[in-house]
Amino acid sequence: MGGWVEGDPVGDRVFLDLPAFSPERGGHLPSVRVAYETWGTLAADGGNAVLVEHALTGDSHVAGPAGPGHPTAGWWDGLIGAGAPLDTDRFFVVCANVLGGCQGTTGPSSLAPDGARWGSRFPEVTVADQVAVEAALADALGIDRWACVVGGSMGGMRALEWAVAMPDRVAALFFLASGAVATADQIGTQTTQQAAIRSDPVNGLGIARRIAHLTYRSAFELGERFGSRVQEDGRFAVASYLDHHADKLTARFDADSYVLLTQAMNTWDVGRGRGGVEAALARVTARSVVAGVDSDRLYPLELQRQVADGLGVPLEVISSPYGHDGFLIETEAVGKLLRDLLG
Repeated sequence: MGGWVEGDPVGDRVFLDLPAFSPERGGHLPSVRVAYETWGTLAADGGNAVLVEHALTGDSHVAGPAGPGHPTAGWWDGLIGAGAPLDTDRFFVVCANVLGGCQGTTGPSSLAPDGARWGSRFPEVTVADQVAVEAALADALGIDRWACVVGGSMGGMRALEWAVAMPDRVAALFFLASGAVATADQIGTQTTQQAAIRSDPVNGLGIARRIAHLTYRSAFELGERFGSRVQEDGRFAVASYLDHHADKLTARFDADSYVLLTQAMNTWDVGRGRGGVEAALARVTARSVVAGVDSDRLYPLELQRQVADGLGVPLEVISSPYGHDGFLIETEAVGKLLRDLLG
């Protein structure tokens, strides 16, 4: 199954080895390796650092071409660089592969102490665990306070967790196409994907990706692009499209990581142990932008409106036919909001 493993080309990754870590729901990791990438130069006082948080199947390669070690080009290419919204002449941009991922950070495809891969034995992790590891990375880099934390979808969960759990370390928050707590619809969709993987370790990840991709795009876009058209090979065009995306993901992603990370998303609730969502959001002191995509059926606008209302800021709406994936595709609109936030 896909995913970066030791011995593969490193590409633009840098690694940090951290000591033992015990996730909040039990289990123990004798060490954690974090894979991350950076752009720009860190100021002497560490005050110009921006953390970009990737989504479920993303990784540290936010910007840059595909090549050895990086099977795909940067997933938010165009937002980072000289003169870009995350201007590398001004900011030091950091993106780390998440704890439990499969692109260089310790996860199920990493080796356990017994020399075999962790696989499904890897301990359950939460969004709070993932942010704790990112905080250790920030400490190691000499970053006491992020100028901004930016995230969409699963990345938005970690961005919000940062702003709630460590408000003194986040000057600005950009929360995009995500929610403050997992919904029954999201949990139902994601547990169905997990069931596909558990029932068929070989083909299940591809099936899970097909299910997920339908939630990432809008019915309107799929209808406009494919309708009920049948190809010369007898397949529905939309089915061929989903097959293509399934093949792409299975070539670069680990099935056990997919189960682990979707479970972290299922258990996400920023208000847990904090008196509820409203009380948790009241802890945020960062300047904040909250945005959503008008055609998103996986993270509909009412979820971002809850966060915007809790933070006392207007909800910014990105108009797009692409559904949830609009947060990745509509880089011009996303970039304008980033520029407005960062000044």
